[in-house]
Amino acid sequence: MLVTVIGLGLIGGSLALELKKRLGYTVYGVDVNTANAQKAIDLGIVDRIITIEEVGLSDIVVLAVPVNYLPELANKVLNFIKKDAIVFDMGSTKEKLCKTVENHEKRSNFVAVHPIAGTEHSGPEAAIYNLFDHKVNIICDKELSSETAVAKVLNIFNALQMRTIFLNSIEHDKHIAYVSHLSHISSFMLGKTVLEKEKNEKNIFDMAGSGFESTVRLAKSSPNMWSPIFIENKENILSSLNEYIDNLITFKNLILEENSSGLQQTMKETNHIKEVLKGIQK
Repeated sequence: MLVTVIGLGLIGGSLALELKKRLGYTVYGVDVNTANAQKAIDLGIVDRIITIEEVGLSDIVVLAVPVNYLPELANKVLNFIKKDAIVFDMGSTKEKLCKTVENHEKRSNFVAVHPIAGTEHSGPEAAIYNLFDHKVNIICDKELSSETAVAKVLNIFNALQMRTIFLNSIEHDKHIAYVSHLSHISSFMLGKTVLEKEKNEKNIFDMAGSGFESTVRLAKSSPNMWSPIFIENKENILSSLNEYIDNLITFKNLILEENSSGLQQTMKETNHIKEVLKGIQK
């Protein structure tokens, strides 16, 4: 089985490593950044670097590039592939992508995929084994992909020990704005606030506990990847962000009023998130 991965950063690189190790596939790579392409060869992430025009040789093509490039790239790759090849993406926004490819003659060869996995690191050197283990994978608009294409994708992500669920692309973008995109915005802005307030960086280092470190971990994520995500999913993110801001203002007013019972009640109600997360982890 020959697989070509387009985009050799954390997600694409980690998938390439797993495809070689767990499934024994031959993996070629494509990356517009020649330095990244060379790193991917040097690190053994891919077996060979090819051009995008050569993806027609592949049985499977994986699109692991920033989401703003996915719609055009998906259409282009579908034009190049052979009749029985499949294409799937790894992006965290889906509605625009799926609308772009919906009328392509090879739409049934395409599967819209979002493995919910990652770290705050980026580039080929960030690629690691076991990144996807026991995480959730989402396939969107399953009915528009052929049964064969979906089965091949499921075979890959089952081998990666992921649990797959199915959503339509519109619902996916709505839900992911709350559970993923908003948390990244919160982390970035908390980090920005502390940096602006604490001009003495040694104070941050000395006083920061594990809670602060875990909360701002996502603020170390790649701006090149996340800026397009925020724009692509703008409507859903703005909706979730407005609700988040309203809650912050309410909490601020409870502190201003020294409303101890109100603060405690708000936090007590929010403690329910422990049970929600416990259920997800099961």
